[in-house]
Amino acid sequence: MEQALELFESHRRPAEPELHRGYLDLLGAAKAGGNAAQRLMRSRAVPLIYQRFWRPVAGRLLMGLTGPGTEEEHRIALAMLAISPGDRVLDVACGPGNFSRDFALEAGTGLVVGVDSSETMLGVAVRDNPMGNLAYVRGDARNLPFRDGSFDAVCCFAALYLIEEPMLAVEEMARVLAPGGRLALMSSCNRGPVPTSMANSVVRGLSGVRVFGRDELVRALDGFEAVEQRISGLAQFVSARKAAE
Repeated sequence: MEQALELFESHRRPAEPELHRGYLDLLGAAKAGGNAAQRLMRSRAVPLIYQRFWRPVAGRLLMGLTGPGTEEEHRIALAMLAISPGDRVLDVACGPGNFSRDFALEAGTGLVVGVDSSETMLGVAVRDNPMGNLAYVRGDARNLPFRDGSFDAVCCFAALYLIEEPMLAVEEMARVLAPGGRLALMSSCNRGPVPTSMANSVVRGLSGVRVFGRDELVRALDGFEAVEQRISGLAQFVSARKAAE
């Protein structure tokens, strides 16, 4: 956590960090609220079954029977991020840390920081954290506390569609990514004949999950290099490299 705090913007660094829960809480008693999907992620039950049941089932529904399973998703994320020993990696909306731990293994002497807004998710992440190079922060993906260019790689898998104002989160991820750094996203993708605006209105109204247009995330990465998109079922994997200065 001391290494993570060194990456904070000076005015966002707590004078006396509260770490008694095993993670740094920047949100405190902020009003929860949110849509149905967000409330589920903050519940006591879902974090406990997320990795073994919830995430595999949700992924299969999103990507179809022939799409990548959870193990393949991890391999895809690692390939997109190309983490090297010593790298600093940010896992946005890290949930219970199922991807964060893989990143920590790859980073070796580097540092991995997982950020999530859910206390219950982070409680599970901290409980299952045997890694000495992995720290967790409770914070808002739309207002990350880190300095510009702090990380060599940034990942956000299966979360953008749950975040209010997701493009603000994408902007923040781009801001904290160092020149030449790698970005990996996995989110929803509209593929049917129904216009995205209509599909999003229905799906989001019922579940709180946002449906992204086929080119929406790619367009949001204007100015990035090596932008690649892979579509599987109703999901999309998007990778990109921040232009070097």
